[in-house]
Amino acid sequence: MQITNVYEGTVPISSSIRNAWIDFSSMDCSIVAIESDVIRDGKPVVGYGFNSNGRYSAGEILRRRILPRLMGAEPGSLLDERGRLDPAKAWDIMMRNEKPGGHGERSVAVGVVDMALFDLASKIEGKPLYRYLSERYGDGEPDDSVFVYAAGGYYAPGKTLADLQDEMRGFLDQGYDVVKMKIGGADLAEDLRRIEAVIDVLDGDGSRLAVDVNGRFDLATALEYGRAIEPYGLFWYEEIGDPLDYQLNATVAEHYAGPIATGENLFSLQDARNLIRYGGLRPDRDTIQVDPALSYGLTEYLRVQDMLRQHGWSSRRCVPHGGHQFSLHIAAALKLGGNESYPGEFQPTGGFADDAVVNKSRVGLTDIPGIGFEGKAAFYKVLRDLHS
Repeated sequence: MQITNVYEGTVPISSSIRNAWIDFSSMDCSIVAIESDVIRDGKPVVGYGFNSNGRYSAGEILRRRILPRLMGAEPGSLLDERGRLDPAKAWDIMMRNEKPGGHGERSVAVGVVDMALFDLASKIEGKPLYRYLSERYGDGEPDDSVFVYAAGGYYAPGKTLADLQDEMRGFLDQGYDVVKMKIGGADLAEDLRRIEAVIDVLDGDGSRLAVDVNGRFDLATALEYGRAIEPYGLFWYEEIGDPLDYQLNATVAEHYAGPIATGENLFSLQDARNLIRYGGLRPDRDTIQVDPALSYGLTEYLRVQDMLRQHGWSSRRCVPHGGHQFSLHIAAALKLGGNESYPGEFQPTGGFADDAVVNKSRVGLTDIPGIGFEGKAAFYKVLRDLHS
């Protein structure tokens, strides 16, 4: 098996919505197609990848550093002892001559290619990614469905409380039992009105609502909000302060009894280890949200999982950020606690297969070989156009 061509491009995923920190009016992401010399049905087998929402495209890093190293690799250096494509070996090649630290957009660029390599490897094996991963890295018995929650509740121009409630009702109608909304982009009084409006839609059950600050709060504000929202018994209080302010997170965990979730803006094993060491997270209730697509790919995410096990954490305490099909397969294969979902947002990259059905906040997996982007018609057209 050899890689014959790599194609790279950019696709917009812009939206008028905003959270407490950024708007998404100019958001885009990188896409990659890796073509192999393996022929099926008269065509080369191709692996696809993209970076998750929340980070911009990383084309310059891909073009100048990551892809030239991959294409310049010695024949056979990407294969395991059985002659199969090994994404971990490709990862080492892509990271040659990169200094430790600097885990930012570089992790996004490597993650895009790592995703495409895992898509390609599982396609060559003729297996859906979750089965391929479970056999190679899990116990061989993947979950047949995954818990998902509907993320929304963004701020938007002219959006009223009634609009927010209608949005959440729409999620419930689609089969979600748990929903998430943004806070921190208004003052506390307004956010409490928004929270209470959503809880009304949830029949008064705050445990079905998660709130997300997107890293906006300083410590005083984080504690003030924590005191105000703790009586609601929320599903979790997410990304409360700066992602690297572990002391802030630890202090909030001392004062806020409810579950906390964080990690979507940590992009390496080292960052995740520091969160566990210094962030005060409690393995009986808190959630790690590292997004494999943004954090050097699944190759690095497997290392994160090993680290968490060594520190006494269950894989079920991991619910990746991003709301995309790659993490859905990973969640089923590695028996994670679930996966995020963005119904209707960040298209065409986000979401699951076109025929996916959510029932009681669970969704099944496609049996299409690889990640199954071929089951997302609009996105598959974009990916096909990249190399056709």
